[in-house]
Amino acid sequence: MKKLVIFALSLSMLASAVSCSKSSGSSSASQTENVASTEAASDSEASTGSETETDSPETPAPTPLKNNMSDYERSTVKKHALTLLDEPDKDAHTVRLEVKEYNADEIIANVENDRENYSDEVYQFNIDNIKKNTNAEGKLLSFTRAFVDGEQIFCVMPDFNYNGGEIGYINYSEDDKGEPVLELKKFKDLDEYCDYEWNEQQKLEGASVTRSNYDIKKIKLVYEAVKNGTYEKVPAGVLPEQGWEYYSRPDIFEDHRNDWEFDRDAVSAIKDSIDEIEMYDTELNTDFLVHVVLPPNYDKNKAYPVFLLTDAVWRFGNTPQLRKLMENGEADDVILVTLGYNYKIDGAGDYTRFNYLILQRDLTIDFITDNLMPYLSENYRIDYENSTFYGHSNGGVLAHTALCKSDQYENQPFGRYIIGSPAFWGLYDDDNGHFQLHPDEYIKDYDYFTRNDKLNKKVYLCGGEKEDMDYIDHYNGHDSTLEGLKHLKERLEAHNASVKYKLYDSHHYQYIPEMLEEYLKTEYPPQK
Repeated sequence: MKKLVIFALSLSMLASAVSCSKSSGSSSASQTENVASTEAASDSEASTGSETETDSPETPAPTPLKNNMSDYERSTVKKHALTLLDEPDKDAHTVRLEVKEYNADEIIANVENDRENYSDEVYQFNIDNIKKNTNAEGKLLSFTRAFVDGEQIFCVMPDFNYNGGEIGYINYSEDDKGEPVLELKKFKDLDEYCDYEWNEQQKLEGASVTRSNYDIKKIKLVYEAVKNGTYEKVPAGVLPEQGWEYYSRPDIFEDHRNDWEFDRDAVSAIKDSIDEIEMYDTELNTDFLVHVVLPPNYDKNKAYPVFLLTDAVWRFGNTPQLRKLMENGEADDVILVTLGYNYKIDGAGDYTRFNYLILQRDLTIDFITDNLMPYLSENYRIDYENSTFYGHSNGGVLAHTALCKSDQYENQPFGRYIIGSPAFWGLYDDDNGHFQLHPDEYIKDYDYFTRNDKLNKKVYLCGGEKEDMDYIDHYNGHDSTLEGLKHLKERLEAHNASVKYKLYDSHHYQYIPEMLEEYLKTEYPPQK
């Protein structure tokens, strides 16, 4: 059977089935700076405020880390004032469209070669559609995939030059003999097409009205973004394929900044010392949100350690008090950095945390080591050796992995690690074998001590004395949280690693604010 050339081929029936079989965010800000490239730290406009100009000689800038961000990733970076205190904007979305270019003359020639397989109306529609979407350089431009707030949208792609009005495409199917059947479908406008798509979805087994309504809202966002020119153009092949494990999130129509736990008055008091940075990672197809809290009397000519806190949805709320310790002279100055997600993503959700902190932890560590920290090193002076990487629970698993794989990176942005209440038992939560979590690798500390004689990092292990009962139903015969923590301590000490260990009078997470304050005062004591 010949492979027919159909420029406007619809996969709507298949795509709808895929979309419905799955289980069931980008804020804009005033004063936004689109960062296509970064400057050297001494010339950076990194700070939104609270910066001290000094007459002291400029100290040599630490060498920036090697930045492995792609040109596209750099083009998506936005650094601006804090927007966490703003009212949620449920209508703000990031639409990314993958664009592919073809040689229009070659495509037309292929259509002409297959002319006998097309009806007159299908043939003419194909030719007209190709010409309509060809630019002055003879390149046929086509959208191949669409993403709304990181989620792939399955629908008939808009024409590259769609500006409202009629929507048409060629639907492909096969008859009983396996021969292709081509049918031209046309709709007077987007609403009529969406009504058709909604009805087609309802014919599928297991169809849900809620699910279909959600899909239609996403399709409309894609078409409106093309019509208004408000989408981000992505070269073909840049964004990863989304597998079965990436399920649809109806909450992309929500704004989760109200889920962040923080004292509004305390944050408002220091908001001028906070830089909010949006960063997109292509490998994870995720919009991260980074908050950089500068110390009191911040001096751009001075190098500071970074204290990186994962789980920003909770830990950002600790930064005002940690900064207060610096202000009061109880701790030395550090740059507090929290790592979270776009406000469209539920950063406190079990799926989100399991996905990024455990399931895809290697890619998250890649992002932190090769994208985030190098970007920060180009915009702020950083004392890498004294910088700290913190993670708790699932984040503790992430921190342990980052520690034990740190030797495999050219960049070395951290000299210290806090591993809090690591949920190593979560690595066994793989009944269907799809995740490939390899819990045996964590027990061997990812073979760090096979590759190295010594661990040149400082490690702080901590937990709550009362927390083993908190997740007793999850252990399934494996180490409890505290057992896993104790065994990790024993393994590290057996290799003469620099380890501090403390259990607090607490359950799983209540000790964290006390621990962070104690750690800051102890590990970063005030300079005399």
